[in-house]
Amino acid sequence: MALNFEVPTPLEYFRSLVQDDDHFPLLETAASIAQDEYPDLDVQQVLGDVDQLLARLKRRLPADAAPLQRLRALNQFFFRDLSFGGNVNDYCDPDNSYLNVVLRTRRGIQISLAVLWIELAQGLGLHARGVCFPGHFMVKVNLPKGQVVIDPFTGQSLSREELSERLEPYKRRSGLVDDFEVPLGLYLQAAPPRDIIARMLRNLKEIHRAQEDWQRLIAVQDRLLVLLPDAWAEYRDRGLAHAEQGHAALAVLDLETYLIHAQDSLDIDAIADRVADLRRARNSG
Repeated sequence: MALNFEVPTPLEYFRSLVQDDDHFPLLETAASIAQDEYPDLDVQQVLGDVDQLLARLKRRLPADAAPLQRLRALNQFFFRDLSFGGNVNDYCDPDNSYLNVVLRTRRGIQISLAVLWIELAQGLGLHARGVCFPGHFMVKVNLPKGQVVIDPFTGQSLSREELSERLEPYKRRSGLVDDFEVPLGLYLQAAPPRDIIARMLRNLKEIHRAQEDWQRLIAVQDRLLVLLPDAWAEYRDRGLAHAEQGHAALAVLDLETYLIHAQDSLDIDAIADRVADLRRARNSG
């Protein structure tokens, strides 16, 4: 009797990874994003490559190494010996978000570098987390004598003063000054894995939207809506991308979902007009 094993699609595989917040495999989920661009990618090979890096790093440390010693060894290994760092020459290249490419080129953006760094840090037993700092993803480690915040783009350890200075432009733009001042610690809270993956996908979304690459944008939107099924604005954005691709029926479906659930949004009238235009175009066609 022949056994029929159906291979899940990349989106089905992604869905299986993000079902449960309590057992959310950050590295595997982040690596799987690249399957839209690299359909033959073996995600398990990516995980194996990171495991090999961790094994190399562990050989450098005594078993009883103190947390600060482990952190220093990690930063020496990651940023100096392996030369991982930000892709300053082509920051908007989508490959900067694909971990299989970042592992090969050792160049990425803050969040992709951070995912790799966090995996190695946690493999060393360090209490490391990502931080959705405004405009610039960070990583932090809790040590016995305090917290260390690191810029994964450069490997620089940042003081409270430097972090506050980086926050100033954002706070001024957002009106979070004087009576509306928010403590620095609120910007340094650990980001759940789901939020990290959402930020990775939204980075890709903005790149594809800027390039008017609607097909790739729709693939990213599909993942965002699996990840965040109640993010109604993502239905709107996918619907508008479908409209650009000439997928009128799919566009109407998404845009109407948005209209039903986002009734207080400022663009409701404009989206309703777009739906009416799409319906007229379908009927006249």
